[in-house]
Amino acid sequence: MTEQSLFAPGRQLQRLLAVDREIGSLAAGGGGCLVATFVLFVLNSTLAVVPLAGFLAVTGYGWYAHQAETARALTFLATVSTILILGLITVYVFIEALPVLQRMGVRLFGFTEPVEVVGVTLIPSVDSFWSTSQHTYSLIPMIWGTFVTTLIATAIAAPLGIAAALFLAEIAPPLVRETVKPGVEILAGIPSIVYGYLGFVVLNTFLYENLEMANLGSLFLVGLVIGLMALPTVVSVADDALTSVPDSMRDGAVAMGLTEWQTMKSITLPAALSGVSAAVLLGIGRAVGETMAATVILGHSQVLPDPLQDVFDNTETLTSLIASQYGNANGLHMNALFTAGVVLFVTVLILSIAARRIELRMDSKLGGSQ
Repeated sequence: MTEQSLFAPGRQLQRLLAVDREIGSLAAGGGGCLVATFVLFVLNSTLAVVPLAGFLAVTGYGWYAHQAETARALTFLATVSTILILGLITVYVFIEALPVLQRMGVRLFGFTEPVEVVGVTLIPSVDSFWSTSQHTYSLIPMIWGTFVTTLIATAIAAPLGIAAALFLAEIAPPLVRETVKPGVEILAGIPSIVYGYLGFVVLNTFLYENLEMANLGSLFLVGLVIGLMALPTVVSVADDALTSVPDSMRDGAVAMGLTEWQTMKSITLPAALSGVSAAVLLGIGRAVGETMAATVILGHSQVLPDPLQDVFDNTETLTSLIASQYGNANGLHMNALFTAGVVLFVTVLILSIAARRIELRMDSKLGGSQ
């Protein structure tokens, strides 16, 4: 054994240690530059461009010399940045809503008459639901409007979406499926303002002129338009859930003599029920958070319909309230709009978590675990 071969492992170890030190130095330098960039950006300093240039230089060299390690570091950085940004946005929204939450308390959900149970006042009354001059902000009309429009949209999108998904997944010939499925996904990408404009110009005018409605705009029309908007989302996600059902389950049903309809009703749909439910919840989430269609169509009246069940009357939704009033809001008025955003945020978050849990349950069932 030569002297060179004896010291080869030692030299290789030294090179590895040198590479590790270089990678560590690059990571520390890049991280320091990024932190400095963020701090200077928050301080509104133009010097933020200097550490940003340093970060780009370090990243460029790292990509040239240690591409795999740099790629891992960048993906980790993207993940951490996403979490931090969403966390900061959430904290900011809640902080901005805090003054109105402290001022209104439970009256944020108050009616013009106090809410009493067994002689105990649970929610004191408010003089008016929404008055910027008196700094009174009750979200009850907006919550009711959001609830009614979401209910109407779900009644439209859920049954039609599930039926269309069953057709695409179980009945449609391959050519029809390959043509219709991309078209449905394209419909899901059409901007909401386009749906809202068509609803206001075409459907709104038709209902007003032919059905002699009392006013332009109504909760029913908003729910109808939002339901049509959510329909492609429900169809696409439910179709993916139905096509993920193993073919062996369908083959077994056919072997037992079940018809196509019996197979869909008794085998495919129950097996994909969790995914189909998740599709409906995602559609509901879009309906709850829809802004432009409601803003364009509604008449923006911060009162409850009279009678309450009148779906052809006008009121507000949480999203249309924010979109229509943020331009001239300041002080407590702006804080009240952030409060509406908090209520909307919490509602959609709950729906998203429920949809995600349902999807995980579907994956667990189809994967064979309990």
